Amino acid sequence: MRFLSRLFQRPPAPFTAPLEVADPVALIGDIHGCDRLLNRLLDKLAAAPIPLRIICVGDYMDRGDGSAAVINTLIQRSDIHCLKGNHEAMCLSFLDDPEKHGSRWLRYGGLQTLASYGVSGPVPGSDRTLQRVRDDLALAMGDVQIDWLRALALTWQTGNLLVTHAGGNPAQAVDDQNSQDLLWGHPDFMTTTRTDGQWVAFGHVIQDEPNIAEGRIALDTGAYATGVLTAAVLGDGPPRFVTA
Repeated sequence: MRFLSRLFQRPPAPFTAPLEVADPVALIGDIHGCDRLLNRLLDKLAAAPIPLRIICVGDYMDRGDGSAAVINTLIQRSDIHCLKGNHEAMCLSFLDDPEKHGSRWLRYGGLQTLASYGVSGPVPGSDRTLQRVRDDLALAMGDVQIDWLRALALTWQTGNLLVTHAGGNPAQAVDDQNSQDLLWGHPDFMTTTRTDGQWVAFGHVIQDEPNIAEGRIALDTGAYATGVLTAAVLGDGPPRFVTA
């Protein structure tokens, strides 16, 4: 009976809601320590005919070589709204409990972040322990940068557009999302279309090309691996992508 029920179940309705934003915005995908690409992209966006509000979807650190430079740039730009990604969350977990979370963070790009702050990694069998590395990183970053990371929001909204790092759960309302799904993604996000007319712009999952389809705006073009950093510009005409 369950099989028959699924067999004759109506397919989900296509996503047809028009995208609506209150003001022109530019949404920047995962930066991952690519400071030169970020600066080039910001220069391009600054030359837009209409001023753009800039939103970054998270993952400013790890993998690329310029994590410290990226954070230094963003923290000084009060006109840029930055969201938290899973790599910021991993770094904060390392700072809070290096023995528990250090190995995982270092495997996923933390070593590059350490190097960008002039901090060397742990050395087995020596006094260069994860705790020592943590203390050196905290000193190099300083309270201002660490507090900035902790204060990063998980979402930003305008009109019927939700911006978040990893998309979230397509079956739940925006206000009911949990941090795990927003930071790390939900298994149904890429395959299940929302039914509430809510658009979602996200990074986290590397795309061959940025794309807009079925209520999703995919922004992560793997800057650290491809040399391409992407922004989606919305609200000043047809949606378009700008790359550096």
